[in-house]
This record gives sequence, C-alpha cells and structure tokens, in this order.
Amino acid sequence: MEMGRNKPGCHQCWQRFTAKAKSRSKGTDVECLSCRNNYFPIPDDEQPSQCHGGLRSRMRIFCRDKIRGRTNQSTLTPSLNLSHQPSYSTVRSSKRAVLCGITYNNWKQYRLKGTTNDVKNMRELLLTKFGYPGDCIRVLTEEETIPLFIPTRKNIEDSLRWLVKDCQQGDSLVFFYSGHGLRVPDFNNDEADGFDETICPLDFKEAGMIKDNDLNSFMVRPLTRGVTLHAIVDACHSGTILDLPKLYNSTVRKWEDNGSPSGVYKGTNGGLAISISACLDNQAAADTSAFTAGKMNGALTYVLAEILKKLPGPTYGDLFDLIRETIDNVNQSGCLANTRILRRLFDSSFTQTAVLSSSAEFDVYRKHVFL
Repeated sequence: MEMGRNKPGCHQCWQRFTAKAKSRSKGTDVECLSCRNNYFPIPDDEQPSQCHGGLRSRMRIFCRDKIRGRTNQSTLTPSLNLSHQPSYSTVRSSKRAVLCGITYNNWKQYRLKGTTNDVKNMRELLLTKFGYPGDCIRVLTEEETIPLFIPTRKNIEDSLRWLVKDCQQGDSLVFFYSGHGLRVPDFNNDEADGFDETICPLDFKEAGMIKDNDLNSFMVRPLTRGVTLHAIVDACHSGTILDLPKLYNSTVRKWEDNGSPSGVYKGTNGGLAISISACLDNQAAADTSAFTAGKMNGALTYVLAEILKKLPGPTYGDLFDLIRETIDNVNQSGCLANTRILRRLFDSSFTQTAVLSSSAEFDVYRKHVFL
C-alpha cells in the first residue's frame, strides 16, 4: 500500500520507504524494504484506511522515543556486538572472529530454529575459554538491529575481509557459520565430485550464494606465515566448504588429497587453515533439540562447544572421535529427529559425519585444538 508522498522512515536504517503490509489474523506488520529487518505490529484499529494517519504517528513516536532512549527494551534483543562502528574495533587483536547464524525468518517452510543459539554458544566459548576480546568478535544474525550486522551476502563478505585484513604471525582467526548449505554444479573443473558447496546468505535469492571457491579466496589465500584460521561450518553439504587441499579420512586415519582437478592452487600464503564441517558433502546436518529439551541447536556446534568447554585443548583426533561417538549415541536413541532439510526426505537411520580438512597435513593425535 502507498503511504503517500511523506513516506515514513525506518527506525533502524533511517531510510524512507514505501510501507509493505503483510496481513495477519491480528493486525498487520510493516516491513522496511531497505534493511528488511524492521517489523511493526500494528493493531487493526490503527490501519491507515481507518485512522487517517495513525500508522505514521505511531512510527514517528517510536523513532522519537528511540532517539531519546525510551524504546521499550523488552521488545528488542540485546546486540551481541560490543561495537557498532563499521571498522568494528580500533584496537588490533591477535584473536578475531566472525560468527554468522541465519534463521531465514521469512521462509516458514525452511526456517531454522537453532542457528542463533549456535552463535551464542560459540561466542561464549571464544570469550570464556579462548580469551577472545568481545569487541573483536563480529556477530551477524537477523536479531541484530544495525544493518551492518544483518547476514546479507555483502555483509558476510565484508566481514571476511575484516577478519583476515593485515593478518600477521601469531594471529588466531575463527569463522563460524550456522545456516543453510547447498550444492551447485561445478563448471570450473576444480571439484573432484563435480559440485561446488555453498553457504546461503539471508538474501541469497537476490544476491546469490557464496561458493566454496569464494570462501577460499576470501579467507584461505590471504593467510600469511604464522596465522591460523579455524572455520567451523554447521550446514548441510559442508564437508569441503573451504576447498582445502587436504582431507582427513577418520576411518583409515589418513590424510587424502583434495586438490583441484584443474590444478588451481587452493592453499594459503604460508599460514594454516583448518576446517571443521558438520557433515560430508552429500549429507545433511541436524538442527535438533536432542541435547537441550525445548531448545534447538546445530548438532555439530553443540557437541563441539560442550567438548571444548569441558575438555580444553584436546587433540583433533580426540575431538573428532568424541563428536562422532556423541552424535552416533544420540542418533541411536532416536532423538536426532529434526534436520535442516525436511525430515521426510530421510529415513530413521539419518546420520551425519563431521569432516576435518586442512591446508596442510599434521598429526591429528598430537596436535591440540586451540582456537
């Protein structure tokens, strides 16, 4: 519906916009078409056709009170970002992280319920167990009110550039992603199985998915000597999401070659990149309440975080043995029932196998996990 020449302003991004009403049984929501993260529940008796401007007045009052600090805090989720500046932190730290959790709230059929909990778990882990400064952890979720921290493709890519910018010896970097993952045909001949793995930003229908090739270019190639990156990806089809040249086979306990058939170099500039993925490239990942009644979590994220909280610094081999054992036990109990793809696509024996890949081989039962 057109609101007239004096269009209201969004209280989050301050852009003028044409209100878009979405009918519901109780009132109507108004969505900002600029940041797409601004919803106003409007009672039916305040619709413009009935109240001659009541909607505009209500929005003006909301924005005015926000400026004066009188916004009802009970309606807002506290930000997980300690700094609201685009540069994020003016103090350089050797520990930096980007945590991305996407719920896809506008997709009722494919909405995920555990991704924000995953981000909170990882943030707490990095703060309390690995000493990451709070203002050096950038969080992107749909609950954030500042447009910079909404997990669009542009914001994710900008955050990855921030993560590796000016990296130097001694830096420890973490990229965490919880959301949908897909596979698309590979037309560059750099995938042995013929498919590129992807992650799906909030706006991927308009802006496109982020392919494994892109993630490799953004995060892996810039790593200089003495820099370590851990990518933890809790998504379907995420096994080789960074296109790293070495893939660990936990069954035979050996590293295997995952190099590009075309010969394109997918390694670092001297640093070390390690990826921990939720499942094989042809598998789905579980979004489940099996671990905490009434609270959804990604299976990989929850298990990994609990292990690292209770057993700091295990070897990579021990970590993956524990992840596999825990998920297998829960699956056998019949509790691992909710998946990121509709459960009806799978039978009762649904499982997921966590995957370890790296830019270089190492002894997984001697090297300890320090994020």
